[in-house]
Amino acid sequence: MAGAAPKAVVLLSGGLDSATCLAIARDEGFAPYALSFAYGQRHGPELDAARRVAGALGAAAHHVARIDLAAFGGSALTGDIPVPKSDTVDGIGDEIPVTYVPARNTIFLSFAVAWAEVLGSRDLFIGVNALDYSGYPDCRPEFLEAFETVANLGTKAGVEGDRFRVHAPLLRMTKAEIIRRGAALGVDYGLTHSCYDPDPRGRACGRCDSCLLRRKGFVEAGVPDPTTYARA
Repeated sequence: MAGAAPKAVVLLSGGLDSATCLAIARDEGFAPYALSFAYGQRHGPELDAARRVAGALGAAAHHVARIDLAAFGGSALTGDIPVPKSDTVDGIGDEIPVTYVPARNTIFLSFAVAWAEVLGSRDLFIGVNALDYSGYPDCRPEFLEAFETVANLGTKAGVEGDRFRVHAPLLRMTKAEIIRRGAALGVDYGLTHSCYDPDPRGRACGRCDSCLLRRKGFVEAGVPDPTTYARA
């Protein structure tokens, strides 16, 4: 009789990247436990997307943690700062944008390692990408390596030698490569949501950094974009 699949905690925002990451974790033989966050973000429809994706991709469990990063603000995603818009990806600047949420991935991964320790899992999956992305500092390989060290220094499991591993399978992939990989694994991208500033009907704005990179990825991948945009 074959042994049970090892458990992995997968951060699932409901966007394109995290959905692909969940599919990859499952394809690599893990039983994925999806973890999402209601953190005061203005793009609330992503949580509905996360629930759809977790169900469609067969997550063993899906937990939504509720924290209030909006209490601190400091980001266009959690405060009253306008979300930057542009008509093309050329309008995306080189500086860290105002959509950066202070310490977000540090906080999310800390929750993930806590749940993993309770589950008896030692594998964390995060869908960060260091190529087609908005320049967030907590999407870099240096950050992930440092967090893995912290997780193994600050947990009972790590101190006892049962080490945690942070998997970032999308880290060095373009958005087009991510979409092709996900499509091959059966990801229905029509279930996902990436927009930072959806309209009252939940439609993607089509002009924020996330929308622009998503649209560019589908074009370059040669895969039809199933997204409903408020602006064509």
